[in-house]
Amino acid sequence: MNYREYGSENKEVIMFLHGGGLSWWNYREEAEMLQDRYRVVIPILDGHSGSDRHFTSIEDNAAEIIAFIDEHFGGSVLMIGGLSFGAQILVEILSERKDICRHALVESAMVEPSQFTNSMIKSAFGSSFWLIKQRWFAKLQFKSMHMKPELFEDYYRDTCAVEKEDLIALLQANTAYELKESFKDSQADVHIYIGQKENKGIRASALQMQSVKPGTSLDILPRLYHGEFSINHADDYVREVELILNGVK
Repeated sequence: MNYREYGSENKEVIMFLHGGGLSWWNYREEAEMLQDRYRVVIPILDGHSGSDRHFTSIEDNAAEIIAFIDEHFGGSVLMIGGLSFGAQILVEILSERKDICRHALVESAMVEPSQFTNSMIKSAFGSSFWLIKQRWFAKLQFKSMHMKPELFEDYYRDTCAVEKEDLIALLQANTAYELKESFKDSQADVHIYIGQKENKGIRASALQMQSVKPGTSLDILPRLYHGEFSINHADDYVREVELILNGVK
């Protein structure tokens, strides 16, 4: 797994896990804002543009990140944040290692499997994958994701770089992931954020995580769609990070 790093080595570590189909630039603005006070580490998740290996599973990605934290940071970091697919990996990390971080920011994680969607992925993308590399189609897809316009070139470049087998495997893992009971044992201070305009599955997943781990906070962000918080509103995101780290939330 490859990593992008900001800030100096002698500062406390914040790690961000980007969304599916995106890359490190998902958190570029946050990293730039935080680098004077923290060391910010952004793994490039397996199967994505800039990664060094194909995607196998959410569990394998979690294990790689845990091993990296063990090797470089003595087994724990100050905070881990994750968006969507990255948030699923974060939830898995919290489930596998209860003391991996002091604070966790889980944005828009799906932890309820969708069997029907999962069963359709291979056939749907087997025949239509070529569309992803078409600029006109990418613009339509990008618009539907509600990302700010200046990120299109990053999105298009890195979407084109994802291989079909990796994309199918990523989507299958995303739609099959299920919250593990061991999530309740995490010692992290967990904060969940979802957009008001998220789908029912994301809302239900947030409530499920809250019920499994009492004390977990849930913020529903007015007028926001999936992923908009960290991607489009870095100032607000960093403000929330600081409130969490300062014990205000």
